[in-house]
Amino acid sequence: METFGEQGDPALLLIAGTSGPMDGWDEGFCQLLASGGRYVIRYDNRDTGQSTSYPPGAPPYGFDDFVDDAIGLLDALGVERFHVAGGSLGGAVARGLALRQPERVQSLTLLSSTPLAPGDPRDPTLPPPTAAFLEFAGAERPAPDWGDRQAYIDNYALWDRQFAGPDYFDEDKARDYAGRVFDRTLDIHAASVNHSASSRGTTQIRARHAEITHPVLVIHGTEDPILPFRHAQVLAHELPHSKLLPLAGVGHQLLPHEFWPIVATEMLDHTGRG
Repeated sequence: METFGEQGDPALLLIAGTSGPMDGWDEGFCQLLASGGRYVIRYDNRDTGQSTSYPPGAPPYGFDDFVDDAIGLLDALGVERFHVAGGSLGGAVARGLALRQPERVQSLTLLSSTPLAPGDPRDPTLPPPTAAFLEFAGAERPAPDWGDRQAYIDNYALWDRQFAGPDYFDEDKARDYAGRVFDRTLDIHAASVNHSASSRGTTQIRARHAEITHPVLVIHGTEDPILPFRHAQVLAHELPHSKLLPLAGVGHQLLPHEFWPIVATEMLDHTGRG
């Protein structure tokens, strides 16, 4: 866990997505938010970074535990009220927080997310991943040697190229990020596979969207190959007090540096109104 800014400023909790450690929220971006007067909190999800790790492929937890983890962290820090931003799966966790403890949440920012939480029924009207991504994901390839730093970096860059928008894939930055994550992760194999193998649980979030009356900022890349942009449009439509910010050409990826200024400005304005 790491914080930026002054504890007396409005708290902003940042939640990473599937297999994502706190590094997914870049230190420079966190500092940018903190310079705007926010007490920024980022943390490693379980099985990522320096957090509690479980045997690869056999995680004894599910979606509700991610929500519990966030609440426990905020309680430990003595944070009573807070804004929350979640990327991808973190967006579902953020909505779970808003439903679990609505009196504490002041606003939501949902990046690269979807109307669905893990426990929700599937919706065939929402577009699936692109055909190109499904073809790539379905191809047979050997698993990386999880104990080999270079093998992990190569594998991360291979997949990140498929996730990113074509104009915003930076291989050098992808490799640098993967190396940093490898170096500070207790078990990179567990970090890479356990979130996807965890229990989906039975908590349904989407059916309760009307109860989420907090201000919501939905941010989404227009070239997301995993959760096509339609997911963001539906999400913004279903949440009563929401605003949609499209990121032209961006995929399902770490926020490109070019978009830091506009996203930080929008998030600071949004959390100032929450």
